[in-house]
This record gives sequence, C-alpha cells and structure tokens, in this order.
Amino acid sequence: MIMHNVEAELRIIASAVGRHLFVADGSRLYDMPEDGDIALDALAPLLERIAPRESRRIDDLPLTPPPLQSLSLNLAQACNMSCSYCYADEGKFGGRARMMSFDVARAGVDRLIAESNPRADLLVGFMGGEPFLHRALMRDIVPYALERARASGRSVRFSVTTNATMLTDDDIHLLVDHDFQVAISIDGPKSLNDAQRPLNGGGSAYDRVLAALDKFTRLGRPRHLSARATVAPGTGPLRPILDHLIGLGFDSVGFSPILVSPNPAKAFSAADFESFCRDMIACGTEAKRALLDGRSYPFSNFETALHEIHRGSHRPYPCGAGAAYLSVDADGGLYACHRLVDDERFAMGDVHSGSDVVKRAAHLAERHVDRQEPCKSCWARYLCGGGCYHEVDRRGRIACDYIRAWLTFCIASYAEISAAAPLYFSEPERHYARKPAHGRSEERLS
Repeated sequence: MIMHNVEAELRIIASAVGRHLFVADGSRLYDMPEDGDIALDALAPLLERIAPRESRRIDDLPLTPPPLQSLSLNLAQACNMSCSYCYADEGKFGGRARMMSFDVARAGVDRLIAESNPRADLLVGFMGGEPFLHRALMRDIVPYALERARASGRSVRFSVTTNATMLTDDDIHLLVDHDFQVAISIDGPKSLNDAQRPLNGGGSAYDRVLAALDKFTRLGRPRHLSARATVAPGTGPLRPILDHLIGLGFDSVGFSPILVSPNPAKAFSAADFESFCRDMIACGTEAKRALLDGRSYPFSNFETALHEIHRGSHRPYPCGAGAAYLSVDADGGLYACHRLVDDERFAMGDVHSGSDVVKRAAHLAERHVDRQEPCKSCWARYLCGGGCYHEVDRRGRIACDYIRAWLTFCIASYAEISAAAPLYFSEPERHYARKPAHGRSEERLS
C-alpha cells in the first residue's frame, strides 16, 4: 500500500464557524480546537490513527469493470445549431453527420440489460448533436426500453440533453409522461446566448428556449429540468447570468467552462480560471446566503458539491465513464462516454458483440487517481477524481488550482451550513418550500 505525505492526505480549512481538518481518505471533516496554530506536519501521528495504512477507504487498486447501469444513445450526430465553441463539431465529432437506426438503438437497450445486474435501476440517456432531430427514434425506444426492462425484472429511467429549440407539444408530453431528467443548454440572457449559440437557419435560439419553457408550464414538468450554461473566456460576471437563468424557472442551473473547442480563442487558459473562480465563489456565496435564509437558489455546482461532501463521497475516478456507463455512437460502437464518441482510443466494444471488458479494465487501471501525476499528491483527488477524461486528454490539468480553491470554499460553506441549517441536509423539503413552475418561492421556511 502506498501512503502519501501529510499534505496529500490532510487539509486545514477555515470557515466562519472555526477551523476544520479535511481528511482525503473518506472525505471526512473534523472540527479543530481554536487555541493555537497547528502545523500540518504535526498531524502526521493523527493521520496514521484516523487513516491507517491497513484499513484505508480507498487504495490504489483499480476498479474491476462493474455491471453496466447507464447508457447514452447518440440518436443524431448532427445539430440544428452552430455553437461557436462546440467540442462535438455539431455532433459529428470530426466525422460525418448521421442518424442512429432503430436496430442499433434497440441493440443498445438490450446490451444495457444484458450487462446489468438483476433488478438494477437503469438509466438510458438521449444525446446528440441534437437528439430531437431524430425524435421518432426516441419515441420508439422509450416504450421498447420500458417493456424490455419490465420483462427482465429491471426498472429504467430516462434523461435527455437538448438545446430545446425544436420541442413540440408531443415532445413535452413524452418527457413529462415518462418522468425524464431534462438538461437544456442555454448560456444566459438573449444577447449572450444568441451570440454564442446561433441557429443554422437564423432566428433566436433564446426565444425558442423560452417557448419550450412555456410549454412545460402549460403541459407539465418532467422529473427534473436543469440549465447548463457554457462559459467562454471573457463571458463576464456570472452572477447576473445565474440570476437570469434561475428566474426562468429551472430546477437547477450550472456553469461549465470551455476547455476543449475547435476555436482556441473560445477555450479557457489557466489564467482565465482566476476570474472564473472569483465569479463562481460569488455565485456560491449568494447561494449560501439564500440557503441559510431558507430560500431556494438552485445553483447546481454549489449544491452538488455540498451534498457530495455531506455524503462523504470519495472516489478514485471523476465519473462512471468506462465503468458502469458507456455511450453508443450512431453506428453502434461503444465508447467510454458521450464526449469521447468516435475516438478509437476510448472505443470499448459495440452493442452487438458486447462491451470490451479488457479495454474497460485497462482504462480504469490507467486512470485511477492514485496512479496519475500530479493527482496522487493532491488533497482534493478523491472529490475531483482526476478530472474529465475528455478535457484532460485534450488540455491536461489546467484547472487544478481552480478546483482546489472551489472545493475549499465549498467545504468551508458545508461546515457553516451544517452548523446553522442542518435541516437542509436531513430534511430539505422542510428547509424551504418547493418552488412553483417558474421558480418563484411560494413560501419561505426556516
């Protein structure tokens, strides 16, 4: 067993309610005494007691490929938009535009069921390009997946990522009736969104998203309706963008900086993360203020971090890509995730012959966070997991300082919220009222 140095295992974090010791192994947080300063090196004996070598919660052994639990289907490797920063090349991923056949989609569902655990709760995601360019296939596959899951003793849920510019009433009914998780790509107010996300045929993508949100208000809400805002260098302050998107009535709103783009001017540099970090912390500070006041302010980057810390999440990988999650390209190939579609370095079988367990195992062995530099010396590694495979492969780890600063803020905020509003973690439905369809709080609860 490799035991890392104290700086890689422990972190002293100050908050408004005191000082705390964060332990990487197990993502544990302890209150520290206020009397006198304690040097990190002096905590080495304590480290061996609370994270002994022989019983660490995470070791450096790679994960054996688990049964599949989720699969995304790239229904349409094409798009009706020409976003200026799109890493996916309008869904073509550097190749040609193409549509998935029903046979491939059906085989993908069958493959998910065949390689999953009995009685598993499965997830089928619909991706693109823009998946509603091939809405007929989605409408065919949803009932097929439900029937196949029922017949095999499993359950299945659905998600979709969409630009929401093409949604019809029938589409809304499908998403609502089958309790979809719906993620809508929208970058902010009309001027910003339409500058970054132009429609191929002209017109305002922003106006079309608003029309889709009105349909949800009129026809019903899906399981979860989120906004994903992509941030380019020079986008400007994030707080007004966040307030605007929350005001549109989304259940959650999150930001994602551009690290990979065919246009280098649209991709973050290491220096761009300095202002991004300040803006993110400003947004998180407002979210914390609202939360402590019993108000809903659904900033997903912040709330997700809080709940991960509360659960003590600790993982040697950034996500389930290549493990319990795979993505299917339009031709039926299996890949580590939807961002790595058509990249043969991340190819992992096909829907007809099955996933390539040897390649999945090699992927998991190579990318275990304790086997990577400089990750294995970082105190935040089990919360971060080493970073998005797609971004790290293309850009390296230029976001590490930002990630550590953001997590330090979130851990300190967690300590403050745990002390002042513990109900938020144990009974969130009592902490603040459920917001109505367009995001305005019905009632404030403390």
